[in-house]
Amino acid sequence: MAPPPYAAAVVVATVAVLVLVSQVSVAAGADCRFPAVFNFGDSNSDTGGLSATFGAAPPPNGRTFFGMPVGRYCDGRLVIDFIAESLGLPYLSAYLNSIGSNFTQGANFATAGSSIRRQNTSLFLSGFSPISLDVQSWEFEQFINRSQFVYNNKGGIYRELLPKAEYFSQALYTFDIGQNDITTGFFINMTSEQVIAYIPDLMERLTNIIQDGSGCSVAYNEVAQLFNQRLKETVARLRKTHADAAFTYVDVYSAKYKLISDAKKLGMDDPMLTCCGYGGGRYNFDDRVGCGGKVKVNGTWVVAGKSCDDPLKRVSWDGVHFTEAANKFVFDQIAGGKLSDPPVPLRQACQISRGQ
Repeated sequence: MAPPPYAAAVVVATVAVLVLVSQVSVAAGADCRFPAVFNFGDSNSDTGGLSATFGAAPPPNGRTFFGMPVGRYCDGRLVIDFIAESLGLPYLSAYLNSIGSNFTQGANFATAGSSIRRQNTSLFLSGFSPISLDVQSWEFEQFINRSQFVYNNKGGIYRELLPKAEYFSQALYTFDIGQNDITTGFFINMTSEQVIAYIPDLMERLTNIIQDGSGCSVAYNEVAQLFNQRLKETVARLRKTHADAAFTYVDVYSAKYKLISDAKKLGMDDPMLTCCGYGGGRYNFDDRVGCGGKVKVNGTWVVAGKSCDDPLKRVSWDGVHFTEAANKFVFDQIAGGKLSDPPVPLRQACQISRGQ
């Protein structure tokens, strides 16, 4: 698929972030003016896609910031929410959510459980979403064509709910995906070597889509680090292929690792202890009873997957996703550019580095 003419900026994050810009018009050191954000990914940035499609995320999701479940698998805001806030943009509506959505300044195509490669199974059997990255890209292509047809031909209220045509070439494009591709392999008992073997395929698929330690398993971390190294190499190749585009690789893995390894120093509780879980013990986690999940007691179903008293002190929300406090920490680490290559703040990610 040829490079899309509308692609202005892309951020890719699994454990890393990449930014692509096709048109640069700001002076050196000046802030970019993104009128919209279009996001692709998994549960790390899903603002309601899976919830709208396969069943709503139950309480106590959303308790910290929104006061109610809003499609996010978190007690509050995600990194993509903090990115939108920092750019002065509204939170992204999920493309798959038909109720109350406003796409004037962007849309979110991410769904929890998604991966770069297609899953040869169903959500109900494996827990992984059928809405892989290529499906999200097809949704986006439809969104461009259909939104502009409706905007121009129906007008009226649709002009207040859909983006202007020029926004597609000026927007920030963010990708936060890849971790499920790694965990899928481990879930079906692949060795680290077998998982590593399909990383090149992940990079090729990701390229095609763009163009049109501490307390953790050492093996998992090694694979994640290798994935990031290959991603960085992929970014370097993309820079050569698209000389008029600005690419910024941001090491989100390091931010997350620092949070987990230094949790106590940062005023957080045990980073391995789930806030919204069930079962107590070392992790307060039971994969059969998730956050908001119920168990049968004396013939009656009661909520067992309850929230801890203070999510602001926890790193892990439900054993799979970060808390809002953790997401805020990660955003603060990456926003200033100190984990970026080249080292530019997020607000200046539309600038082409002359050393590319």
